[in-house]
Amino acid sequence: MKLIGSYLKKYLSVMVIGTAIKITGSMLELLIPYCMEYIIDEVVLEKQISKVLLWGVIMMALAVLVRQLNVTANRMAVRVAQKSNYDIRRDLFHRSIRLSGSQVDEIGLPSLTSRMTSDSYNLQNFIRAAQTLGIRAPIMLLGGIIVTLLMDRRLALILCILAPVMISIMVFISFKGIPLYEKVQKSVDDIVRIMRENITGIRVVKALSKEEYEKKRYADTNEEMTARDVRAGVIMSLPVPLVTMLLNVVGLTSVVYLGAYLVNEGYTKPGVILAFLTYFNMMMMGVMGLSRIITMMSKANASAKRIAQVIYMQEELLPIPESEAAHTDQDGFIVFDHVTFNYGSDDPMAGHERQNCLIDIDFTMKKGKTLGIIGATGSGKTTIVNLLMRFYDPIRGHVFVDGKDVRTYDKDTLHRMFGVVFQNDCIFADTLRENISFGRDVSEEELWEAAQDARAKEFLKQYEEGLDHEAVIHGANLSGGQKQRVLIARALAAKPQILILDDSSSALDYKTDADLRKAIREHFEDTTTIIVAQRISSIMSLDDILVLEEGRVIGHGTHEELLANCRMYQEIYQTQMGGV
Repeated sequence: MKLIGSYLKKYLSVMVIGTAIKITGSMLELLIPYCMEYIIDEVVLEKQISKVLLWGVIMMALAVLVRQLNVTANRMAVRVAQKSNYDIRRDLFHRSIRLSGSQVDEIGLPSLTSRMTSDSYNLQNFIRAAQTLGIRAPIMLLGGIIVTLLMDRRLALILCILAPVMISIMVFISFKGIPLYEKVQKSVDDIVRIMRENITGIRVVKALSKEEYEKKRYADTNEEMTARDVRAGVIMSLPVPLVTMLLNVVGLTSVVYLGAYLVNEGYTKPGVILAFLTYFNMMMMGVMGLSRIITMMSKANASAKRIAQVIYMQEELLPIPESEAAHTDQDGFIVFDHVTFNYGSDDPMAGHERQNCLIDIDFTMKKGKTLGIIGATGSGKTTIVNLLMRFYDPIRGHVFVDGKDVRTYDKDTLHRMFGVVFQNDCIFADTLRENISFGRDVSEEELWEAAQDARAKEFLKQYEEGLDHEAVIHGANLSGGQKQRVLIARALAAKPQILILDDSSSALDYKTDADLRKAIREHFEDTTTIIVAQRISSIMSLDDILVLEEGRVIGHGTHEELLANCRMYQEIYQTQMGGV
């Protein structure tokens, strides 16, 4: 709950005013049954209609005032809840996009999504309820006991005995329920993961006629989440029937029985009994309110822990001082110096070791040169790109850009050097202009130049809106080739120092691919270019080519050199091009 407290500090003055209004309204509400008792036991006996009407007007005025005060306090509580939750979501989003690759792998994209949505919604509900029910319910419970003690101590003794029992029941059950809601939120992660997989892979599901299979997979996960939610809900709902039974069966019965005796003996008055019954109802509403608050608190506590894990997560991959940086004598704009890497941990305390994805990768590139990387799926091609852009740090060896250890760069400074198209890159639901410029200061002329070089200009001109044509989510209204050309235009638009195309031409025909590579050679001769590809035709004209197999470099050289001395490259060429 420290997370919630830290975000509510800036709204403390509003909360104090809202709390004061809510307390005032709740205390005035407690006076209404007291007025009723006074009218029945005192005013009515005087047989003065005007005085009865006067007290009736006073009760009505109290009711109207209580309603207005509660509405005002509730509106203030809603505003505080919305604004504080906005701050939480904002910081959660900002932290999420600054997480390192290993941190994202640890948490998982589905879990980040559910923390941003359902978890933050749980916090908003609790913050709102804590300022409304959280204030009114205790006042109804404790205030009811205090007022009844003033009215009749003998009858109030019943409430004094029941109150600790009721509170003990709620506290005990709440401690049982809090861990259950943590499991519920983890199940929400699983639901979001399956939904995300099916939404992004809907075409594959349909193409393979796996709708029923995916329905069953979703249903199984949904049933598990529902079972956990029901179990938590059942346990957290137990206080209400138990407390209701205590108040109604034990409390009300005792009050009516003892009250009738006291009235007959002349120790109390009928109005007191009616007032006690009203206060019992108020106290019951207070107990139910406390039960709801405890349930919301249980959910919010579980959600706050999950959100705090991200917001307070230490930022990894911060720049290191030059004094701690590695140095290289190798002459190159990009240098991989005996780099080894895996996506796990070599810590023996972890209980196991991960297989290395890259093993002793060593190569250099001069500025303005081109490098192709080819190899089987899982050979480590994309991992080289991830290390170059410092999404991860190698476990051994070092990576250098422009003569400096990449660890010394500020991340934003480093990433601005790159224009990159990743595998399965994203088209955003926005205009094609914004998808290409991507918030950068790119002129209209530069946008069209990038589109021309990416061979996207022709199809963009066909749209009546041109660059202002709206793309839908994931570019679903664009073909595969169109999406790749828009993504390549995005990478080229800012004239990067380093251009990375990671399997970015797989949906392009051979002529368009060839025209693209020609445009890059002619218009980006000073740009250092790395092309990761599956087909040899995309890289055979480049200055250098790396051939990877299971994380190792098994071939390095020009196209002709590799044809002469690299067996794997020869096999790929023969398969794709029809001979050596």
